[in-house]
Amino acid sequence: MRPLLRGRPWDAVLTQQILCRLLTGHSSSSPALTRVCTTDPILQEQSVPARIPTGSSSPRPCAPRLHGRYHEMAPNVVPMDYTKDPDVKLPMQLIINMPELKENPFKERIVESFSEDGEGSLSFNDFVDMFSVLSEMAPRELKAIYAFKIYDFNTDNFICKADLEKTLNKLTREELTAEEITLVCEKVIEEADMDGDGKLGFADFENMISKAPDFLSTFHIRI
Repeated sequence: MRPLLRGRPWDAVLTQQILCRLLTGHSSSSPALTRVCTTDPILQEQSVPARIPTGSSSPRPCAPRLHGRYHEMAPNVVPMDYTKDPDVKLPMQLIINMPELKENPFKERIVESFSEDGEGSLSFNDFVDMFSVLSEMAPRELKAIYAFKIYDFNTDNFICKADLEKTLNKLTREELTAEEITLVCEKVIEEADMDGDGKLGFADFENMISKAPDFLSTFHIRI
């Protein structure tokens, strides 16, 4: 019997605990809800930019170091000289096998969210964007945008019940029962859905993040 979900009444405090764990991977007494890679990352339609906004204050990681990592994945494809901005893209399968990503349950969604072609292939600029947003120093607002995109599996610019179900299954390695998944999803939407439309827009998501103070420190990947 899982102590977090069974044997106690559901209340707002329990819901907030689960919301925070979904966002940050905090440890708890429930193995199924806490086996989360700490690099996990997780809008109303007009609020979701397709790329990092122009003029963003997100720090850019050291380009030579990132170019070295990008080049070593496909040295016969990626040129050393980028002064002419070559049209080179690496497939998702190469990216998700990087040590920084390979154990992350959301690795495919992370890469897809930064892929300009929407198919998971990354240009060098896409690659730099990804590690810029996932750096420790990127601003909360930018991290929130991309965390939302990662959890929006069906890309409809909302996090609906189906998105939450996929998120929970990935976080828990499918160790929760169907009934438990349904219960958690219903309670998360009930607690976080501020406008009552049965799904989470970006404003709802930002409000969730405001209740997870460790979001900034856990939504990152070191390279």
